[in-house]
Amino acid sequence: MKIALFGYGKMGKTIERLAKERGHEIVARIDQDLNESIDEAEVAIDFSIPSVAFYNITRCFDNDLPVVSGTTGWLERYEDAVKACKEKNGAFIYASNYSLGVNLFFELNKRLAKMMSKFDAYEVNMEEIHHTQKLDAPSGTAITLAEGIIENSLKESWALDVTNTDDEIPIVAKRINDVPGTHRVCYNSTVDEIEIKHTAKNRDGFALGAIIAAEWLYTRKGVFSMKDVLGL
Repeated sequence: MKIALFGYGKMGKTIERLAKERGHEIVARIDQDLNESIDEAEVAIDFSIPSVAFYNITRCFDNDLPVVSGTTGWLERYEDAVKACKEKNGAFIYASNYSLGVNLFFELNKRLAKMMSKFDAYEVNMEEIHHTQKLDAPSGTAITLAEGIIENSLKESWALDVTNTDDEIPIVAKRINDVPGTHRVCYNSTVDEIEIKHTAKNRDGFALGAIIAAEWLYTRKGVFSMKDVLGL
């Protein structure tokens, strides 16, 4: 495939390296110049920044270019992007995290939340840790985990840096140098604690998952998720 990269930071460079190893070609690297040509591209991968993600994604729809986005922090416009994709008969995947392990973790989290919802002695809380360059907090992955708990419990929302309440899931976000991403979901009672955790060792898992998603999306039309890509 001929790939256009939106965002050429550490993640963009990791995607470039792994994509080349899989036999793909990077034909555009859109970073500072948002209007750099994407005419040669056959598929786009977006790991830009929240303020330009929606523009990058809809530009792909306007150019009949399938787009895989992993940028977080722009989701107030997600439904607008879905609408634009359908109007243009485009192809679009958004995921807060493309790692195979994280997507398995998402499903484990939902299953555990459903089990724990029957036991009101336990209170749930979450923690996420990322590198200091990450712009949004909590992470998109943490929000996806919280949404999975909300779907399968009596919790109604999540909140950053609060104490436990009956209807909110407290999330603590920490920023530490050189941490690719750690997410912890914990259920506490007065007598014990149940915890599940995913720890990323490097960026390769995120980047490889995005490339696999682009390979899967390349010949399709519509709006999809990583559950479709992985058959979960």
